[in-house]
Amino acid sequence: MTGIVYKSTGSWYTVKTNLGAVYQCRIKGKFRLKGIKSTNPIAVGDVVDFELETKNDTTTGVINSIHDRKNYIVRKSVNLSKQTHIIASNIDQVFLLVTIDNPPTFTTFIDRFLVTAEAYSIKTILLFNKIDTYNETTLDEVRYLAHIYRKIGYECIGISAETGKNVDKVKALMVDKVSMFAGHSGVGKSTLVNAIEPELDLKTKAISTQHSQGQHTTTFAEMFDLSFGAKIIDTPGIKGFGIVDMDKEEVGDYFPEFFELKQECKFNNCLHKEEPKCAVKEALERDDVSFSRYRSYLQILEGEDEHYRTDNWDE
Repeated sequence: MTGIVYKSTGSWYTVKTNLGAVYQCRIKGKFRLKGIKSTNPIAVGDVVDFELETKNDTTTGVINSIHDRKNYIVRKSVNLSKQTHIIASNIDQVFLLVTIDNPPTFTTFIDRFLVTAEAYSIKTILLFNKIDTYNETTLDEVRYLAHIYRKIGYECIGISAETGKNVDKVKALMVDKVSMFAGHSGVGKSTLVNAIEPELDLKTKAISTQHSQGQHTTTFAEMFDLSFGAKIIDTPGIKGFGIVDMDKEEVGDYFPEFFELKQECKFNNCLHKEEPKCAVKEALERDDVSFSRYRSYLQILEGEDEHYRTDNWDE
């Protein structure tokens, strides 16, 4: 039988088949994936094959293989620095909630998040929340930021989780997809999820409470089916995406507008800093590349990320 992993609690996995049947499954023997040093070989979102077995009138499943993942998100394991913990896999998109003030979301945070999402091959949509509370000056800032990111190719939507403005647009983008929501604490993630699916709020709150009781070393994600044909992965306790370890040479590849210009640089290993005839710096001078994006790039390149690691990414 084949199904999708909806929940993982370490040794047992909740697996749902495409016919809607749910089974508690465990892993067959020493099941390890090649090439991934992970504390958990199977994650929420994985497509797995399993066989049923009945013992003492109880039917459970034994997972014997995992299908190839199109993507996955990892974080470093708390105890074993060489290993990683896979948070979730096969994610179609992540919605990043951005607020201009209350709390402020800085472009360096947005860019670091987008770089990480690009590295994981996960599509990101920017949601500018709380637009019902902004004055004209702040709305201009939203328009300016949306212009920067739309130009690169990111979809941007102004929403109000509180009043419901454009929540229907978000729901429409979620149909038939697996989505995650992220953003600083206080940006309105819970309010938005509640506006999208009021029934879900009780479940997510219960899970978060359960996790705050001495379970902080392991993060158990869970997938939920929504009433309008969408799936959402809830990740209590995670502070958003972990920072991916990447070589300096590849950071620019995760800035789509830099990657596009890369071939035009004089040196094929150009870091877009002091090198002569750099297409990215020339585009920067022409205002074809945003200064805030270039500044974020330099910060990531120079490893100025210590305060981001402790930042509260999730609500």
